[in-house]
Amino acid sequence: MSENSLRDSYGRAIGDLRVSVTDRCNFRCTYCIPVENIEWKRKEEILSYEEIVRLISIFASLGVHKLRLTGGEPLLRPDLPKLIESVVRIPGIQDVALTTNGKLLPAFAEKLRDAGIQRLNVSLDSLQPAKFFFMTKRDVLGEVLEGLEAAQRAGFYPIKINAVVIRGINDDEIVDFARFAQQTGHTVRFIEFMPLDSGHVWSKDQVVTGKEILDRIRAEIALVPRVPRSDAETARRYGFETGEGEIGIIAPVSDPFCGNCNRLRLTADGQLRTCLFSIGEHDLKGPIRRGATDDEVRAIIATAVFGKELGHRINQPEFVQPARTMSCIGG
Repeated sequence: MSENSLRDSYGRAIGDLRVSVTDRCNFRCTYCIPVENIEWKRKEEILSYEEIVRLISIFASLGVHKLRLTGGEPLLRPDLPKLIESVVRIPGIQDVALTTNGKLLPAFAEKLRDAGIQRLNVSLDSLQPAKFFFMTKRDVLGEVLEGLEAAQRAGFYPIKINAVVIRGINDDEIVDFARFAQQTGHTVRFIEFMPLDSGHVWSKDQVVTGKEILDRIRAEIALVPRVPRSDAETARRYGFETGEGEIGIIAPVSDPFCGNCNRLRLTADGQLRTCLFSIGEHDLKGPIRRGATDDEVRAIIATAVFGKELGHRINQPEFVQPARTMSCIGG
């Protein structure tokens, strides 16, 4: 099929797929995963590597060309580089990235580069050891920073660092993170706190808006707006007048970018989600395990995508938070 043949009812061409390879994680960030009483998916419930490769190949035949592997923590999935080696060879896939919390990067950075990962995103919500522990329940900030260094040595540069900003917890580090980007040459992306927390206690009062983040940085550091790379870009990007690096503002709550969304998500247990905040999911694992042909799976995907939501409705009175938390949906 031709490029961009996968379109929703609003005419948006779908080209970006996020694939969660595991629901398991070695951190316990409360905005993402429960601290205790976690029910991990059993091995047989998770897509096998063969099933993942087949599904990505089907998506690629429909025009998907950009791929991100996520979790949970994807580096916990055994032999992940073998999966990467397979997916980078799929015809039509042009860009393969990975999101990680960084703890295991010292051991994996070179393997990921050799396998074919082109870009890395590292989730890092605090540069202060005590606060990092408070947010992740793990005292491993030093290991994550070592992971960034290992990744840079392996050839990943610049690295995108994702920081979820929560009022009263880490919003006092906004300028520190901007200076970190300026000093290291990496890209720090500030992400508004979204209603995907494990306790379902999210409140708008905890959201530090993109405008406020930008204003706080501009009060201390001169910024230069960057030209968007595409209409589907999620972050508003800024460089510095002096120094390298870049910052990005991702503001899905205060400044939604749904109108140009070109993304889909495949959960670790084989469910297709057409929006991060979808209430419903579309089963792909069941059909392929029952012997569905590629054309039959394409039809399921095309029907699901045609019904893709126009937007997430966070700011609407009828908004309902998804039952699944971020670790289950895929980051």
